[in-house]
Order: sequence, then C-alpha cells, then structure tokens
Amino acid sequence: MPKRRPRLLYLAFYFPPSRASGIHRARATANRLADQGWDVTVFAAPLPFLYDTIGSVDEKLMRTIDPRIAVVRPELNRYTWQTDLRDFSGFRGRFPHLAHSAYLWGQKHIFPERYLSWARASVNRALRMHARRRFDVVLATGNPFASFGAAWLFHRLTRTPYVIDYRDSWTLDQFNEKPRFDDEHGSWRWESRVLKSAANSVFVNEAQRTWHAERYPEVADRMMIVMNGWDADTLPDTPEPPPAARARSGERGLRFTFIGTITAEQPIEQMVEGFGRAREHPEMAGAGLDLYGYFGFFKGAAGPLRGRFGGPSGDQDGQDEQALAPGVSYCGPLSKTELADVYRDSDVLVFLNGGGRYVTSGKIFEYMAAGRPIVSVHAPGSAAEELLRDYPLWFNPGGLDPADIASSMVAAAKAAAGLDQRQVDEARAYAERFERTVALEPLVRRLAELTTRKRASLDDHARR
Repeated sequence: MPKRRPRLLYLAFYFPPSRASGIHRARATANRLADQGWDVTVFAAPLPFLYDTIGSVDEKLMRTIDPRIAVVRPELNRYTWQTDLRDFSGFRGRFPHLAHSAYLWGQKHIFPERYLSWARASVNRALRMHARRRFDVVLATGNPFASFGAAWLFHRLTRTPYVIDYRDSWTLDQFNEKPRFDDEHGSWRWESRVLKSAANSVFVNEAQRTWHAERYPEVADRMMIVMNGWDADTLPDTPEPPPAARARSGERGLRFTFIGTITAEQPIEQMVEGFGRAREHPEMAGAGLDLYGYFGFFKGAAGPLRGRFGGPSGDQDGQDEQALAPGVSYCGPLSKTELADVYRDSDVLVFLNGGGRYVTSGKIFEYMAAGRPIVSVHAPGSAAEELLRDYPLWFNPGGLDPADIASSMVAAAKAAAGLDQRQVDEARAYAERFERTVALEPLVRRLAELTTRKRASLDDHARR
C-alpha cells in the first residue's frame, strides 16, 4: 500500500494573483512543499476582493504556481471596504446601525481584525475537508492575522498542529519600532493565545524574533528564524557583467534601477536629490534612474507617492515610461516573471527601503543574486545591512544625506564600468546561501517533523 503524502493546509490570504507584500514567500513555500511531495491546499483571498475591492493583482504570477497545489478561496464579508450603497446586503441596507453594531461586536468579542469572516469561513471549509481526508499540519502566514486565529481554532477542534509565519509583525509597528496597539487592545490577548498553542512561530530576522521572545518568554524556545530569499525560477542562472562593463557605450548612459513597490515609508526625496547630485559628476553623464513596480499596494496610492518625486502627482498607475524628476523615469509595473531581463540590463541597483532593524525587504535577496553593484538608500540600522555587509558590491552611504548618497552612486557607477565576470561570480556565490530552497529548509524540515509526530500519535491511539 503506497504511503500517504503529508498533507498541509496553508492559510495564506495574500497569494497569487495578489501582488501584496510577502506573497512571494507564500508562493515559494507552497511550491517548495509541493515539489517535496506534499499534498498542499492553500486557502487564499476571494478573487473579487483582489480584483474589484483593492485592485491589486499580477496575473502572470498564477503561471508560477505548481499545478499540484489546490487553491481554495473562502468567502470574505467586505463590509469595511464597501462604499457603494448598491453593494450593501439587504440587512445592511435596511438596518445600517444594527449592521454596524454587529460588526463592531464581532471585532471586540470574537477577533479584532476585519478579515474575521474569512477566518470563520476558512475554519468551516477546512473542517469539511478534514473530515474527508485529514490534514497533517497547518501553516498560517500573516498578515492578515485572522489566519493565525483560524489556525488556532482549527487546532482546538481537531488537535492538528500548526505553525505561524510572521512575515510581518502583528503587534509591533516595524517602521516606527513601537507597539502597534494600546495595552487593552484585543490583539495582545489573541497573539498570546495563538503563540502558546503554536508548535512554532517563524520570524524573518533576529530582531523581530527577539522582540517577540522578550514579550512572550514562555514560548521563546519555539521561535525560529526563516529568512526570505530569492527565487531561482525568476532570475538567470549565470548573470553577466552589467552593460557598462560589456563596452556598450554609445547605446545609452549608465542605468540605475529600482525594482519593487514604492511606499510612503521610503526616503524618496533623499534618493531623488542624491541621484540629481550624482548626475553632475563626469562619470554619470547621461545616467538614468529607472523605477519598476507599483505605487503602493492598493487603489488610490499613486497620486501622493508620485507627488513626492517633485513632478506631477496624477493618480495613475500607467504602464508607459513617465518622467518623475530629471533623469528619473517610471517604467511601470513589472511581473516577477520579467525580472531577469531588467536585472540583466541594469548597471547599478538602488535599494530604496523604509524601516529599520525589524524590516528585511525580500527584494534585497534578488538584488544580490543579480550580481550588480547595490547602493543603499535607507536609514542606518536596517535589517538588510546584516546581509549586505559581506556582499562584495555594496555601496553604503551610511545614512540619508543626499551628498553621501550621491558619492555612493558615483562609486557604484565606476565599479559597474570595470566589473568583470569573476567579480559578478563572487557576488552571486555570496547570494547563493539565500536562495529560497536553502532559506526554507528549516521550515520544511520542521513541518515534516510535526507530520511524523502527528501520525505516530494517531497510530498509537489506533492500536489502543
């Protein structure tokens, strides 16, 4: 009789075609487990929410999901996102005050997050599936943290072990480095409850783990670090030296590139001023800074963010190249499936990042794997600095002074012009330790251990 494959329930609300922060970690985790022979079922956001409510999708990402993965999309009550009366339910339309009171009661007495209805629907759906064929273990990723609550309740009802993955912090404001809620907020009680019952909690860096370990010392021994990483299926296996080093002068000036989502937390003005000063240097004649990605994660974010570049702030997420400041061009959204070509044609990568010691951007791993000079534009103390310190092509201004940023950009430009294959290979060799399958190995191993233990327990019970 063939051995039954280990079966995982993965509670990952933001999953392709969503383009929200952190979905690449969820995508890679599900794909890796499926490739390792797991039977993976992902519970994700309903498509109408992604397309119609928040308008945040990358359809090409769907092609990168292992076809063996089952994706289920439990329902979500979009109460707080609805602004059009025509979208209201009959009950809300007739009794708006009663509907609002019921919503607030659920937030206070059941779970303090507006994704509560999705968590409830997920547990109901999971119980029906579990009755037909058991799940061995549950993995939940946040945000939203209703996924943690769903994992806890499913565990209470079925005794199925669960692991929670803090790709973001729940009660810690990672950018301001202080608690997100007041002491009486229900999130504190729920976080304590979820952590106490979890087989493990997973964090993306040591600073994040330490903060939670100090607040919840009774479960610190079950906390582990699983860093982000870069994905081999979206980057070239053997990067070449940049165009500037391949004697392509005459075609264009040096190309500086930023790839990622532009957010309110990033030091945009300092980057623009620093680049403007750098262009005054003879080595930077004709240089351009190309920005690939989205303005924010949701509808309506583009206008204010575009305005911070000093140019027009029209609220448009256009696909065509648009000038944002002298030498700075917005090149539109970029699917993860198109990364390789852009990295290959870049001379220098600009790591524009918000946040400090608790924030490790997943993009920095791709940057290193591309084998290009990297210029940091972020406040001192960023968690990414620990990773970049031994990267051989890192240019660190040491802060956000535009003059220092300009100097680092000029130095990086000179390095790009003289870069040879040996240097590129050395940079890539350093990045190899952060390839996603390597980074995920501790989590995969732990899930397998929990599955083995769970099955052994069931077998012992059956023999009795």
